[in-house]
This record gives sequence, C-alpha cells and structure tokens, in this order.
Amino acid sequence: MAELLAACVVHQLIADAGSVGTTAIDKRPVEGPVRVRKLGLHADVQASRNHHGGEAKALYVYAQEDADYWQRELNRPLAAGWFGENLRVSGVDISGARVGERWQIGERVVVEVTSPRSPCATFARWVGGPDARGWVKRFSDARRLGAYLRVVTAGEIEAGDAIVVLSVPAGAPTITEVYVG
Repeated sequence: MAELLAACVVHQLIADAGSVGTTAIDKRPVEGPVRVRKLGLHADVQASRNHHGGEAKALYVYAQEDADYWQRELNRPLAAGWFGENLRVSGVDISGARVGERWQIGERVVVEVTSPRSPCATFARWVGGPDARGWVKRFSDARRLGAYLRVVTAGEIEAGDAIVVLSVPAGAPTITEVYVG
C-alpha cells in the first residue's frame, strides 16, 4: 500500500552562499494534520521562488525507497525532509510516475505530478562534507530525483494517510524521461 510517511515544512531558514543568500531546504516533519493549499503546505516557504514553489511546484515529493538507497550510499541516516521534500512517501514509484498522473492523499487531497526535481548547488551545499563534491552529478546520474506536484484539491493530510493513484495519462512521459529528455 502506498502511504504518506511524513509531511514536512521548513524548520528554519539557513544562510547560504548562493545568489539568494538563504535557503529553506531544512524541512522537518509536522506532527498531526497539516493543511495543503494551492501553493503548498501551511507554514512552509521557499527561499528561491525562481526555481521552487508556485502552483506547478507546490509540493516536492520523495520516496522512502530512494532515501534508503541514499542512506546506503552515504552511510548515514536521512530523515524525512532531508532532501528538502514536503512529502516523504512509501510504495510510490516517483521516478516512474507520469506527468499529469493524479494521486489522492488521505480523504480529500488530490495532487498532480508536474516535473522532476533538478538538483542544484544549494542542495550540494546542504549535503555538505565530502559528499557535497560532485553531488549534483551523482544525484542526477542516480535518477532518484523526486517530483514536483500541483495541488488539484486542497485539504488536510497527515502521516499514515493512504495514497491512491487516481489516473495515469496514457503516453505521458515519466519523471525520469522528462529529466533525461
């Protein structure tokens, strides 16, 4: 069964060497239900709105199965939110999800897959230490990118909610196909 493991919002803004000067990548799980709105989770922010946020990138979702891969690769625990994701899920093939695919999370929320994440230098700085060197290429080459989602129907979600695939557009490219395309 596909399941929402955690809904994550910004814990704190962090000074960053990038052009914006700050990053909101430090996401942490919310206890209990959280409101999902057209522009994302209640109490979440994006520091660089040129590359994150907006209706087409309201939520960033990452699979636990992909996080497990990186935990083995990096030899360290990677808690929900570590990838800067808003939603940590299990049982959903994010890389194989098709653009336009719609999922229901919990009782009411409906989201639509829009695009893959493109790793950036801010993400590499967040990874830090010896793993940061070449991180963008390494993350990109692994094709475990996660995906951005549009909010179709707002509502509340919380960890433990079921995720149901409602529709998959025939012939639409997968997240991986869009990224490598």
